[in-house]
Amino acid sequence: MRIKLEGINTIRRKLADGTVKTYYYHRATGTRINGRPGTVEFQAAIQEAAKAAAKGRSSGTVSWLIREYQDSRAWKKLAASTRQIGTFNLKAVEDKWGTTPLRIAGDKRSRSVFLKWHDALAEEHPRAADAKLAALARVLSWGFDQGLINDNPLSSFERAYSSDRSDKIWLPEHITVFNEVAAPELKLALALALHTGQRQGDLLKLTWKAYNGHALDVYQSKGKRWVYVPCTKALNAILQELPRKSVQILTRADGTPWTSDAFKKAWREAYEASKLKDDLHFHDLRGTAVTMLAEAGCTVPEIATLTGHSQAHAQKILDRYLARTRTLAESAIAKLDEHRRNKVTDNG
Repeated sequence: MRIKLEGINTIRRKLADGTVKTYYYHRATGTRINGRPGTVEFQAAIQEAAKAAAKGRSSGTVSWLIREYQDSRAWKKLAASTRQIGTFNLKAVEDKWGTTPLRIAGDKRSRSVFLKWHDALAEEHPRAADAKLAALARVLSWGFDQGLINDNPLSSFERAYSSDRSDKIWLPEHITVFNEVAAPELKLALALALHTGQRQGDLLKLTWKAYNGHALDVYQSKGKRWVYVPCTKALNAILQELPRKSVQILTRADGTPWTSDAFKKAWREAYEASKLKDDLHFHDLRGTAVTMLAEAGCTVPEIATLTGHSQAHAQKILDRYLARTRTLAESAIAKLDEHRRNKVTDNG
């Protein structure tokens, strides 16, 4: 039975030895398609040809620049999760600005138009608006560096969303309350984060092979580097007594590895069940680890080496933490003074 291949030209040629060979060509580009119909190689070749056709049709536009950027080393070296989010934002950019000629997109006078689009989006979704404009700015910056556009009108912009969590710290009472309602596998995740200062995604991928009995070798996906994290006595005790149900250290109750979405859902449900009123996230355990290391006498460079923060960010967390503890201390003394005054008045 002959299979109809849409968008593909089929050509049969008789060779010198009398045999007949079939060749396949992508109709829109004339590109020869290698492989046999129905194979992975054949399908991949069709997709590449279609991609080239789409790029050709959009030549000289923002859509074309986006395609070029996504074919670049700058894009491919990003973490898979970063590319996934970036693809989502670039799709929104392309829907709005895809047909815009590069001579317009790369003109300083376009800045006000792009900013008005950002401001309109920010009225309801400021964080999403920032992400979309940042995606466009990144593409324009890359295009400018490559000499594909004359200027980057979005070399800087004021973000609509501001979220500085440098002062968000898990205090001992928060940890106690959370652990009262959390399942054992979530308590373990909290302990790992608190005693290592690593990101959630990296901890979920952490395997037993990375643990040598007194330290962990952690691959930080964001910085694309390995860090050596000696374990505290408390964390060592936990890990050495823990049954190894899976290749991964962190698993569900049945021993299956966590997916990112499943872990976030379980953590959110446990946090809600704890009824903690403070706005604390799992990510804030990294900042908590920074403050614990500082209180133990570690220097900022030592802390940054372990957690993967930049020294500037680690210092910023400590500055915010110290400011917060001073405020709490002053509040405590004020309450003590008030209590003493009331006591004197009552006795009088």
